[in-house]
Amino acid sequence: MVERCPDKTEADGSIPSTLTMDDMIKKSNNNNLANSSKNWWQPAVEIFSQVSGWIVAPLILALIIGKKLDAHFDTKPWLFLILAMLGFTISSFGIFRIISKYIQKIKEMSEKK
Repeated sequence: MVERCPDKTEADGSIPSTLTMDDMIKKSNNNNLANSSKNWWQPAVEIFSQVSGWIVAPLILALIIGKKLDAHFDTKPWLFLILAMLGFTISSFGIFRIISKYIQKIKEMSEKK
């Protein structure tokens, strides 16, 4: 039969804490990060969906409208190409706005730390 060897707390009482104030702050920050990172992927999905919307919506609308106008005015492919370029320009502007907003948000968060 194996005898149980008592650990230090049973033999000598409780072990005094050796944590400094810095250690406690780091531990608290780690706990806050663990709690706040439950949905760590949520900002990425939000950015992805917004950028995707700015890519898809203007281009699809421009291409559909350009095809219809070309068919109506018999100007193939000029209105189609002009509206495709316009859709690309609008998409670029929208993506730039979204990225600028998130860059500003990241700068504000880094300044708070």
